[in-house]
Amino acid sequence: MLYEHPNFQGQQFSLKWGDYPDMQSEGFSTSIKSCRMIPSHRGTYRIKIYDKEDHRGNMVELTEDSPRVMDQLRSPEMLSCSVLEGYWILYELPNYRGRQYLLRPGEYKRFSEWGAMSGRVGSLRRATDLY
Repeated sequence: MLYEHPNFQGQQFSLKWGDYPDMQSEGFSTSIKSCRMIPSHRGTYRIKIYDKEDHRGNMVELTEDSPRVMDQLRSPEMLSCSVLEGYWILYELPNYRGRQYLLRPGEYKRFSEWGAMSGRVGSLRRATDLY
């Protein structure tokens, strides 16, 4: 995972195994200041997503990728979540486009805890086959 600022802050960019000869043509920022490996995970993937902060409101538990979170949650926003198993990448727009956010196992009581400026999440996918 690449980060726009030091200490794993700012916009994030997930990379799959491969060569990237021109990062700008791939849509990446010209300023990459930190990076970290996404740990490999063997086993199941589970995430609970909520349409309200503090794990309230409508809840959906997912174990597979979702190209349209709004269809799953029936809400335009995802304001909190619990990553139960595996690592997940959230995307601001449907179909795995837009800003990305890596979620490690744990509790996220509000969208600012995963680094987002709003609760708008269009899609999410399991961080698999990255190596």
